[in-house]
Amino acid sequence: MISKTEYAPYFEQYIKLVSKDGKSILESLQSSQEVFDQVLRNVPVEKHGFSYAAGKWTLKEVIQHIIDTERIFCYRALCFARNDKTVLPGYDQDVFVENDTANARDYYELLEEMAVLRKSTIQLYRSFSEEALARVGSASNSEMSVSALGYLFSGHQIHHIHIVKERYL
Repeated sequence: MISKTEYAPYFEQYIKLVSKDGKSILESLQSSQEVFDQVLRNVPVEKHGFSYAAGKWTLKEVIQHIIDTERIFCYRALCFARNDKTVLPGYDQDVFVENDTANARDYYELLEEMAVLRKSTIQLYRSFSEEALARVGSASNSEMSVSALGYLFSGHQIHHIHIVKERYL
C-alpha cells in the first residue's frame, strides 16, 4: 500500500476510496472499471445529457472528465516511472469541460473510450517494475509517486460513480 507522503493531501479523498480494500493497483483498476461500466451502461437514455443543477456537468461531461483526467495522469505516471525530472504543469478541469464535445458525442462511445483507455492504463502499469512504481515526480506543484497515481485513477472513478448515483440517477 502507499503512504500519505506519496501524494498531495488533496488526493487523499480519492486514494482512501481504494486503499482500504487491500487490492493491488491492477486489481483496483480492473474492479473500479467494472463498477463504472455496470452503473453507467444501465442509465436510461433520457439521463445521458442530464445535469442535476444549473452550471453542473452533464453525465456525458462527467464521463469525458474522467477520461481526460486519466489520460493526463497516465502521462504523468509514464514520465515519473521513466525518471523524467521535468516538473509537469497542472490542468484546469473546467477549461477542459468547456472545450470538449462530450454532449455532442454518443454516450456509449464515451463508455467504450473509457473501457479502452482503462485497458491501456492497466497495460501501462503492468509494464512498470517495482522500482518504477516507487519513483516520484512533480506535477501541479506537488510530488506524487507512480503507485499513488495508479490508485488515484480508481479512486477518482469511484468518487464520480458515487456522485452519479447520488445526483444523476
